[in-house]
Amino acid sequence: MKIILQKDIPNLGEAGDIREVADGYARNYLLPKKLVIVANESSQKAIAHQDRLIRLKKEKRKRYTEKISEALSNVELRIGAHVGEEEKLFGSVTAIDIAKKLKELGYEIDKRKIHLDEPIKKMGEYDIPIKLDEGLQISIKVHVEKE
Repeated sequence: MKIILQKDIPNLGEAGDIREVADGYARNYLLPKKLVIVANESSQKAIAHQDRLIRLKKEKRKRYTEKISEALSNVELRIGAHVGEEEKLFGSVTAIDIAKKLKELGYEIDKRKIHLDEPIKKMGEYDIPIKLDEGLQISIKVHVEKE
């Protein structure tokens, strides 16, 4: 049976691929779980249309992230924290704190895109990597200061 994959399936292919599989495999497993649709002329036209829409969305998202990366390349954050002996912080500065500070400046960045190996626990200047999109990563400066 000829099918069109709706989702990425290991050892079979990626979404949008057309494959030939055993009838029983398609009827008993793939079709009930809505992982595929039967390949016919109308479904192939629908998939081609979906692919065009997906490409347009990716291009739009890429342009948006490039614009944000240019804007963020000049940003330096200053985060105040309570400091104890030897410039150690009471608590720590996390990706959530950095995301909140960026939001205050008008940049909506998801905390999961901010990559900290471990929370910041000392005063100082740090380069923090942010993964905006596939293959697009920038670094911002974060200054942790005494509040």
